[in-house]
Amino acid sequence: MTTGKIQFAEEQGTFVLKFIGDVRLTLCAALDSYIEKIFSVLSFESIVIDLTETECIDSTSLGLLAKLSILSRQKVGFLPTLVSNHDDMNRLLQSMGFDQVFNIVPESTPSCEELQDLPAQMLSEEKVKRKVLEAHRILMNLNDSNREAFRDLVSALESGA
Repeated sequence: MTTGKIQFAEEQGTFVLKFIGDVRLTLCAALDSYIEKIFSVLSFESIVIDLTETECIDSTSLGLLAKLSILSRQKVGFLPTLVSNHDDMNRLLQSMGFDQVFNIVPESTPSCEELQDLPAQMLSEEKVKRKVLEAHRILMNLNDSNREAFRDLVSALESGA
């Protein structure tokens, strides 16, 4: 499995995030920071998340993607586009309710020469715990299945376990 990374670019009013390899909790601080940057601008036309080279993605990363979609709908009135062309990833996205909060398409994004790796960010253990908790609460609110799947984890995080 390829070590994960997230690349980003902004091109002609479109923010692009490309997830590559095994995308895990260790990338979430940088992802959350970039999400905040996107919505501090508010002068863009679209957001595209490319999962065509994603081998694995954890629930915290999925929760942050759901956060990005919810903020997009609230602040600028549109759903981001999520590009996924792998059956197993599409099943995961469907089971998490992402078809309700993203426009999911199978086509690959055009190659963007401007893509750069998101810079790593170090967070304290307490801040990481808060990010994980936030991401999983967001996932729980997408559908009943998620609520059931993540209830114990969220309860454990809330109790400080």
